[in-house]
Amino acid sequence: MRREELVDLNAFMVVAEEQSFTRAAAKLGTSQSTLSHTIRRLETRLNVRLLTRTTRRVAPTEAGERLLTTLVPALDTISSEIASLSELSERPSGTVRITTSEHAANTLLWPALAKILPNYPDLHVELAIDASLTDIVAERFDAGVRLEETIARDMIAVPIGPPLRMAVVGAPSYFERHPIPQKPQDLSHHTCINLRLPTSGGVYAWELEKGKRALRVRVDGQLTFNNVPMIRQAALDGFGLACVMEDQMAAYLEDGRLIRVLEDWCPAFPGYHLYYPSRRQSSAAFRLIVEALRYRK
Repeated sequence: MRREELVDLNAFMVVAEEQSFTRAAAKLGTSQSTLSHTIRRLETRLNVRLLTRTTRRVAPTEAGERLLTTLVPALDTISSEIASLSELSERPSGTVRITTSEHAANTLLWPALAKILPNYPDLHVELAIDASLTDIVAERFDAGVRLEETIARDMIAVPIGPPLRMAVVGAPSYFERHPIPQKPQDLSHHTCINLRLPTSGGVYAWELEKGKRALRVRVDGQLTFNNVPMIRQAALDGFGLACVMEDQMAAYLEDGRLIRVLEDWCPAFPGYHLYYPSRRQSSAAFRLIVEALRYRK
């Protein structure tokens, strides 16, 4: 393959990814007219139309989609191999972008990063704290951190933390006015603090399990938050029962400011995983972070 053919194929891939000649031209550092000429030249050479152009967007034709299926992984592999060769004699450097929840960032990512960053001054890390299920490919993140059950099956998932447990808790002042629930059904007689999910906008149904019996309990109360610290504070102030991560309440359970109930209905479940979309060769910086975060029992 001649060099100009490879350049033309790369230009086509960028236009297809950006769905815009304007954005693709800016990304490639060329003009729209030059880029349009390049795509026309490629379509003439292949004798097939690769892109459909409308006033709003640019989209691959059926032939374009077939070409992209082969082209994208091939060019990604070439780029990765070139990057890996240049890194053989270099320290890990560059920027690694990760989307994560606040809980995982505080308990897992920051402790690990704080240990390695002083040793690698050319390594830069961007953490985007977002509780929603971000599309890491569309948003151009190198990786994401989520619970295993929420990760798509086509992603590579690396465990980075221990198993987790939920805890149903309430303040002593709350239990002075209400009996301690003995089973999940008793929650219908209690004031509970709800969590609004950022992913769907719905309210979290408390997931309780004992043996082979699993329940999703809808609870009711005066308060609904989309923020765990606010739920914790409301529980501490005696406004109701809360169902949150066990480790977020550990200190309050230890000093007696909160009391745990229904503990036998809160089994452990797989913890946080770092996930990313490809098994291809990754940068030295990314590999360093993966190994620093990898959970070892």
